Amino acid sequence: MRTGNRALSLLIVLSGAVAARAHSSPQTPSVDISNLNDPVLLEQRLRTLLRGAPENLRPTVPGGTARLGDSRLGAGETYTGNLLVLRGDLDLSGRVTGNVVVLDGDVILHSGAEIAGDALAIGGRIRDRGGVVRGEQRILGAASLGTPARVGAFRAAVTRLAGLAGVLVTLGFLGFGMVLFARPNLEIISDTVTHSLFRSFLTGLLAQVLVIPTFGMLITGLVLSVVGILLVPFIVIVFPLILVAAIVGGFLGITHAMGETHLRRRMAAGVVVGSANSYRYLATGLLGVSAVWLAWILFGWVPVAGSLMFAAAFLATWLLVTVGFGACLLSRAGIQPTFAGRYMPPEALTDEYLWATPQFGVSAVKRPEGSKTPRPRS
Repeated sequence: MRTGNRALSLLIVLSGAVAARAHSSPQTPSVDISNLNDPVLLEQRLRTLLRGAPENLRPTVPGGTARLGDSRLGAGETYTGNLLVLRGDLDLSGRVTGNVVVLDGDVILHSGAEIAGDALAIGGRIRDRGGVVRGEQRILGAASLGTPARVGAFRAAVTRLAGLAGVLVTLGFLGFGMVLFARPNLEIISDTVTHSLFRSFLTGLLAQVLVIPTFGMLITGLVLSVVGILLVPFIVIVFPLILVAAIVGGFLGITHAMGETHLRRRMAAGVVVGSANSYRYLATGLLGVSAVWLAWILFGWVPVAGSLMFAAAFLATWLLVTVGFGACLLSRAGIQPTFAGRYMPPEALTDEYLWATPQFGVSAVKRPEGSKTPRPRS
């Protein structure tokens, strides 16, 4: 009987020792953070792993490393691969070549820090203090600090403002070159916009719809002939260039028309505007178009109004481009002034028209009856 009790006691002791050893053995689950498209599922897996004994948790990261507690990467240091930090902050001043995931901690990006992949903070924040994240920044379960958000909005506004200035300078150089070398063509396109606005819009809208089918039919027709096959590479290069030239030329034409209309109205109101020429017309028109985008740049951070202002600026620019493109097509790139309103039909140039038309501010009058030249009798 004593022998049985001793055997039972020894069995209990051995079982407890095995259980304690199994309990104290480290757990090494694998956590893949190379793809962060589903951060919610990743959080659930990490929370499940941490429910047990986190001190015995030794997760492995394919192509990277997992760290428990606060971690730091100094300036000038480079970590190759993905980095997972559990229950701690990542103080980053160096460079990480992969993705970064922090659970229950913050990602602190100091000046000079760089994350080549994505950055995900679960239950924490991403503190931007001058660092760079090449991929996406995601926050799950906590809001970022207000100051970095404002700094990010300011930087985005400065970047957009620089882009707008670059576009204006480029269009300005192209427009001044067009005035210098092709001023008659630019003026004809501008006059076509002024006198045939609705017709120009319909032409430009129809051309946008037919531009791709026309290009396809042209390529198909060339392929069907032996000689035409040799011209296909030439057409593939030249056709887009001609299309871009027509769009840019039409846009410059409508900005010229906008500037001319504005300055002439001011002169008609008695305002002294100085010299009125095509250079000034273009500059005024370009500034007028940029004012719409400038409003979006300054107030684009407003949640709903920013989206509405962007849509309004995009729609206004599209309408201007469409009208200018149509005017360029109607005028044959500024060669044909048929729709420019420069000529009147011969039947309108009668003696009564010339007499009764106001000239230089003088009101029109009826021609005296006695001044009419009698018709010769046959």
